[in-house]
Amino acid sequence: MLELKNITFRYLKDKPIFEDFNLKLDTDKIIGLCGPSGFGKSTLAKLIAGYIKPLKGEILYNGKSFEKGYQKIQLIYQHPELAIDPLWHMHEVLSEGNEISQRVLKNMGIKEEWRERFPKELSGGELQRHSIARALGKGTEYIICDEITTMLDPISQASLWHGLIKEIKKRNIGLLVITHNLYLAEKICDSIIKLDKPC
Repeated sequence: MLELKNITFRYLKDKPIFEDFNLKLDTDKIIGLCGPSGFGKSTLAKLIAGYIKPLKGEILYNGKSFEKGYQKIQLIYQHPELAIDPLWHMHEVLSEGNEISQRVLKNMGIKEEWRERFPKELSGGELQRHSIARALGKGTEYIICDEITTMLDPISQASLWHGLIKEIKKRNIGLLVITHNLYLAEKICDSIIKLDKPC
């Protein structure tokens, strides 16, 4: 169970994006979090993943606060080019993950020749496949996807989601799908949470 308890968060002196916000997420299901732009979805993703800290409240994973080291909760961004070192070969990018299996690479459709290339030599979809594979390391128990296929064509979207869902179901990894696309959420999620007003 992922639990956000009485979370308050703001950027600098702006008004709070979240104020005394509470949320519980089952970690054995695919859950969609839907809402229009500006409703705090990406900020919520960063809070859950531990990338930013709330001003007040706590975030618990299976009843415990986050520990140091490799995080069991992994966040995948919309723009993979911003989350990958442009000076690294792709095999170095993958090495940031925690023991990426050959099955993960196969499920994500990563070709062997891609691993010797630099990020600028790959398409956005190919980069995103690497970002997802990197997040699916041995110790991962929960994945947060923040609009990860928005920039891709429909065929690439379907292929990417198929590979990811195949892997998480095999390993019983929980998945939070953050999207403004309700149609997508209805297709792949077990349940959907709608943010229909700013938090």
